[in-house]
Amino acid sequence: MGRMLAVALAKRGAQVDLFEKGDSSADLSPARIAAAMLAPLAESAITEDNVVRMGIHSLPRWKDIICDLSAPVYFQQNGTLILWHRQDASDADRFTAHLETNSRNNQQLAAPQKLDSQSLRDIEPSVADRFAQGLYLPNEGQLDNRQLLDALLIELELLKVNCHWNTLAEPEQLHADHDYDWVIDCRGLGAKAAWQAHDSSHNPLRGVRGEVVRLYAPEVNLQRPTRLIHPRYPIYIAPKENHIYVVGATEIESDDLSEVSVRSAMELLSAIYTVHSGFAEARILEMATQCRPTLKDNLPEIKFSKHQGQSGLMLINGLYRHGFMISPAVMDCALELLEEGNSKTAMDLGLRVNKVLGTQEEGVCA
Repeated sequence: MGRMLAVALAKRGAQVDLFEKGDSSADLSPARIAAAMLAPLAESAITEDNVVRMGIHSLPRWKDIICDLSAPVYFQQNGTLILWHRQDASDADRFTAHLETNSRNNQQLAAPQKLDSQSLRDIEPSVADRFAQGLYLPNEGQLDNRQLLDALLIELELLKVNCHWNTLAEPEQLHADHDYDWVIDCRGLGAKAAWQAHDSSHNPLRGVRGEVVRLYAPEVNLQRPTRLIHPRYPIYIAPKENHIYVVGATEIESDDLSEVSVRSAMELLSAIYTVHSGFAEARILEMATQCRPTLKDNLPEIKFSKHQGQSGLMLINGLYRHGFMISPAVMDCALELLEEGNSKTAMDLGLRVNKVLGTQEEGVCA
């Protein structure tokens, strides 16, 4: 969000400084290890309707954002494939019914398509020998998150944005040391104290731990993100270019950033082997953990304050597990707030925006 906003504002003619406590690699950011799936229908099973609307808004916006970058970023919109083993058929039936209801209630969502053995073989032949049925969610997509971070970095350099890497900065410090019109805080969990200082609604920021495995699997040729209905949690396999796959699923209520647990690694790796035998010879490139910045209700929020004659402060946080799916929508709302003082897009999408007035908050959008 920080890089995207910095690029967008610089392209609008603003003079932008970017402060980052890590280096330009973004190694300290959850965005670097994410799967970057853009799947509003799949996520509708576990999130609120306003997040789904943000995801629908963001899909075409991603095309615009990526096309406007100087460096290429892998993006595809081949849909999502849902698979399950026979013993999990009842869970699959409930999941399918939930998605069918959501697609009926929101006409912008394409209806899920049930696949039999032949149609599964037509759409994803590499898994047809192991599964007799599945579910296809049209129009959903994904991008390469690391390529995007690198492309945004190139754009920052081309736009001559002043990037202060390896620099810890607090909003109050920036207000005191510089004459900025606005300070925008996109630090995720790094903004926990600042968020709390401006929070009177008892919606604290917390971390939700995720663990992912990055693999090189030349014997596997999945064409789209694939999710496996699992008794503990839905496992996803997100293909990147050149036979790279990002595998994950875990959601642990913890700010712990220690290494991947043995249990998680065994469950992830054994589950994907049941999807495709080619994963047995895959090479483990990386096992990584990060914590998603999450508010109490698991929904994103923007807080802002702007008093006449004073510089403004904007805090953007709580994108949880949906960061890539909804970030263009959140960015569009933030840009409207900065330029106009209000956001029709936020009202339409249901993004919560609160104007901070001293220690009080005024709800702008609900």
